[in-house]
Amino acid sequence: MPMKELLECKHPTAWIEFEKGLITEDELAMKFFKDGRSFDLEGLKNCLRSACSYIEGVEGLLNSLKENGYEIHAFTNFPIWYQIIEDKLKLSNYLSWTFRSCVFGKRKPDPEFYLEVVKHLNVEASNCVFIDDRMRNVEAAVEIGLKGLRFKNVDLLRKDLCLLGVDVSTNENSDLADVYHKIIC
Repeated sequence: MPMKELLECKHPTAWIEFEKGLITEDELAMKFFKDGRSFDLEGLKNCLRSACSYIEGVEGLLNSLKENGYEIHAFTNFPIWYQIIEDKLKLSNYLSWTFRSCVFGKRKPDPEFYLEVVKHLNVEASNCVFIDDRMRNVEAAVEIGLKGLRFKNVDLLRKDLCLLGVDVSTNENSDLADVYHKIIC
């Protein structure tokens, strides 16, 4: 089904309710289409599973941040299916799945969700860097005092993090890391 047709046929709030943990997977299956037609829920999950992969360079960046002592948390609008991503990519090697919409019942860009993150971490908002591919989510983070970066690609993210004073160098070859660090700063 073409995306335009899917958007016209799907229930207007079912996916958001699923992301917030307000409905179960079975309820999503019954409610996904406005007209109540059935669909292949396992097929959708398999598509998600097969589509999951690291963007080139992201795993290396996550590893560098972890090695340099940065605490990294997932802050995601995702249902219980985040576990599919975890099972495939093992993201918990680099970050904690701390802030999931399916647990908190809120989604980005709701300011209350961002405020809960800051409260939970017990830090000043200005000491956190929020990264997202959607500008409206970044803007919402900045509005409550977080530093916000829009993800476009790994190289730009490395540069932006460096400009904020975040050490993105690697320990694999400190001489090359120092040179690279100086080039991108």
